[in-house]
Amino acid sequence: MTLAQDFWNDQAQAKKIQKELGQLQDVIKVWEKNFTELEEADMLLEMAVEEHDADTQHEVAASVKELRERIDLVELECMFSGEHDSNNAILTIHAGAGGTEAQDWVEMLLRMYLRWAEDRGLSTDILDYLPGDEAGVKSVTIMIKGRHSYGYLRSEVGIHRLVRISPFDASGRRHTSFASVMVLPELDDTIDIDINEKDLRIDTYRASGAGGQHVNKTDSAIRITHLPTGIVVQCQNERSQHRNKDMAMKMLMARLYEKEEEEKAREQENMHGDKKEIAWGSQIRSYVLQPYRLIKDHRTNHEEGNVDAVLDGRLDDFIKAYLLWQP
Repeated sequence: MTLAQDFWNDQAQAKKIQKELGQLQDVIKVWEKNFTELEEADMLLEMAVEEHDADTQHEVAASVKELRERIDLVELECMFSGEHDSNNAILTIHAGAGGTEAQDWVEMLLRMYLRWAEDRGLSTDILDYLPGDEAGVKSVTIMIKGRHSYGYLRSEVGIHRLVRISPFDASGRRHTSFASVMVLPELDDTIDIDINEKDLRIDTYRASGAGGQHVNKTDSAIRITHLPTGIVVQCQNERSQHRNKDMAMKMLMARLYEKEEEEKAREQENMHGDKKEIAWGSQIRSYVLQPYRLIKDHRTNHEEGNVDAVLDGRLDDFIKAYLLWQP
């Protein structure tokens, strides 16, 4: 198909096909590499057994375990069916009602997603960061870059509920906190979103944040308001006002694209369940630390008792359960 004479007549479609072709070729290469390593491990194990080489047998067992984890990952990626699953992800967390308690919960979720991305070898940039009044974070937006970032993280869209003994309550009472997570794909140039400059209000302001690991404190932060929809996006991680504006425009494009897709789906009465449930009081997942310790996804019914591991970024079992469950 790519060798056809008229292939480049429709450049947008050609780029889309080339992108899909590249993704399929990557999957094939990974499977071929894994298969080769499995064959080599099999031969090495056979030799080690014949020679009664216990050290080599242990070495092969360790390599096979690592190979199995990589194969599980590839199998997980084969479940991706969304148009933008291979794209980078823009993830935003907002604190719900509850003041400092909810803002601390946002910071816990931020750490969880950053650790998850780090374990996967994905890069992260904090685009916008609004600190809490006393502790924690009111809202934060991060860009997660790498293979299938959006495909993995779209499972996290919705309300996340935390139940624990509050560290901010001198009486030691149990508190319930909520935070909303929104995940959008970073769109490439194959997606055409018509934005009229006259519909935008662009404001500059000084970046607010914890500094250091979070954002640069400069006067170049950008806030863009799309007047017809009321959508507001902002970026403050770059020292360059121009770069902040470019990133804010990408965020706006993603928000407008999502809104357009939701409206189309609503017209067809085919909205996905997780999209309908993004509202306070309809959480997708509960993280209970007191009186017992359990994390449960209310869509898939998947549960994990090792809450510390999950909050430390071990989300793959929840993601896999979601991919198997999704409509």
